Amino acid sequence: MKRQSAHLSKTAQFTWSTLLLNNIGTRLVLLIHYRSLIYNLVIRDLKVRYRNSLFGFLWSLLNPLGMMLVFTIISPLLFRDQSIVNYPVFLLSGILPWNYFSASVMTGTNSVVTNGHLIKKIYFPPEVLPVATTLSNLINFLLALLILFVLIFISGIQLSPWIALLPIVILIQTVLTLGIVFFLSAIQVYYHDTLLIMDVVMLAWFFLTPVFYSTSMLPATYELFGITLNVHRLLYILNPMASLINMYRDLLYWSYRTDIDFFLRTSITAILFLIVGYWFFVRYSSHFSEEV
Repeated sequence: MKRQSAHLSKTAQFTWSTLLLNNIGTRLVLLIHYRSLIYNLVIRDLKVRYRNSLFGFLWSLLNPLGMMLVFTIISPLLFRDQSIVNYPVFLLSGILPWNYFSASVMTGTNSVVTNGHLIKKIYFPPEVLPVATTLSNLINFLLALLILFVLIFISGIQLSPWIALLPIVILIQTVLTLGIVFFLSAIQVYYHDTLLIMDVVMLAWFFLTPVFYSTSMLPATYELFGITLNVHRLLYILNPMASLINMYRDLLYWSYRTDIDFFLRTSITAILFLIVGYWFFVRYSSHFSEEV
């Protein structure tokens, strides 16, 4: 009886896993089928964001410029490595990817809840919503990159041929961001405190990421309970955004090739986040219309 029970349990688990994988495959096909809806939602988000504003899409360029000026003035009083030349380029190469990540996470987390009326009225795969939100923030990020390239040109920084890897780094960040947004947007449907908690988490995450300071300012090692920890290594292992910003700076500021092992490790981390996040989203999305 015990063997039969164990066999039935394993069979049930296998069947459930197979059905879930098939469901994910079907949802991916549906997601491609609804690409025109994603496009329209992206356009809607961009229009709503800049509606009735004086400068419209120019805010995508003016906002990072304003942040750059603020941090350039304030950072010498906080975390500023005086050996860093062309600090505005150094700063923007970190703060622009961070802004893209932060905006995507915060707006994406609430994307399903704020569009609950659509989910109740018409059928479409709900993952369209976090995808569209992330892509609209991606467009803002790409527009803001224009400012960075202008500053690079003015500063006289010579970009290396490795700059061709920049689209791949952007893709890796988008994959990582989507994975996190899928996971958080599903939780937000059931627990509306998630967005409030993420406000605090993102603030702490910002200061724990070398956005406006260099990792050289951090101690190389730290002793905890008699164990010597490699601070720099742990920062990159535990904080995927630190790894991504390091890659952006390798290409845009230091103008040299990023480490291949480092590149592959970050890519694998991003893919794992996407797989787990999307699996979690699909697993609980069938009850979204009842909860929103």
